[in-house]
Amino acid sequence: MRSTAVSPQSVQTTETAQVNEFRSQELTMQKRDEADVPVLSVSEVIDKLRERFGGCSKQPYPAMYSSIFGGITTDPTMMVIPIDDHMVHRGHGVFDTAMIIDGYLYELDSHLDRFLRSASKAKVIPPFDRSSVRSILLQTVAASQCRKGSLRYWLSAGPGDFLLSPAGCPNSAFYAIVIEDDYSPSSQGVTVITSSTPMKSPEMATMKNVNYLPNVLSKMEAEEKGAFAAIWIDDQDYIAEGPNVNVAFISKNNELLLPSFDKILSGCTAKRLLAVAATLVEQGLLKNIRVGNITLDEGKGAAEMMLVGSGLPILPVTGWDGKPIGNGKEGPLTLALSKLLWEDMIAGPASLRIPIRYGKAN
Repeated sequence: MRSTAVSPQSVQTTETAQVNEFRSQELTMQKRDEADVPVLSVSEVIDKLRERFGGCSKQPYPAMYSSIFGGITTDPTMMVIPIDDHMVHRGHGVFDTAMIIDGYLYELDSHLDRFLRSASKAKVIPPFDRSSVRSILLQTVAASQCRKGSLRYWLSAGPGDFLLSPAGCPNSAFYAIVIEDDYSPSSQGVTVITSSTPMKSPEMATMKNVNYLPNVLSKMEAEEKGAFAAIWIDDQDYIAEGPNVNVAFISKNNELLLPSFDKILSGCTAKRLLAVAATLVEQGLLKNIRVGNITLDEGKGAAEMMLVGSGLPILPVTGWDGKPIGNGKEGPLTLALSKLLWEDMIAGPASLRIPIRYGKAN
């Protein structure tokens, strides 16, 4: 493990600066006389919500399912969850995402299997069996009429109270929402930094739970420094993952390298990358494929680097901590892998692309 000596004075100076920055931000916040806060009727609340969400010419969230009301809504005003849901105030919940591409759900079953594994680790029992959950997801996308975007879904300990234990929650809760987006790959390279935000323990990192504050802070740190993402290094100085992406490298010997999944999230897209990359091995463009421990020096000294995730699916990395990866340009093998993976997403095996039966629009 690395250790750096930090004086109490420097810590105090940093904390003081952070407090002063927060106070300056407070001054810009809107102030309101507490006596002006109205008590609203149900109809007034709904009217205000409709006023807020009804102005968009096209809603970004065309459909939501909630087990709380037992159905699908296409009205954004109704896309809410209870404040006493333990996922909200205790972070007791898990989630996953599947991409919608040209009217198909890509790798739905792989994501659903991981979702249920996460639920088991989080000790949340789903309100429905697997086939029912799958059916609900397909019907939610069908109701949305969305052809391109993503489907995100959550399993929560459920509403009940504001205590720590879920014992007071009568039932778990299941939610799903469709997010419409013009999803397409990018060949434009990005830069990354090494994250100073502590990474999650392996027990938490391998479970796709809703506790994403470390991920958020890591992403914000990257953006504050002009980078796209911050990369975590584990306690043994091996490369781990990004805030919501896996990382992969092309070595100078033309090997595809990915960090071991034993301490990080088992990325469905990253695993699919390993499968499609075999094509480049057969063509002689890649020497081989290896999943294992990768040191920071190995990563920074690689010929190419890429970020891998459902929403990308592959993004070339051209620099790390201000220094170039390889020649500082998008790598040819990275772009070749990106093309292969995208072709798999739009025209791959039928077992990976689940068609949506849309029917008539509402």
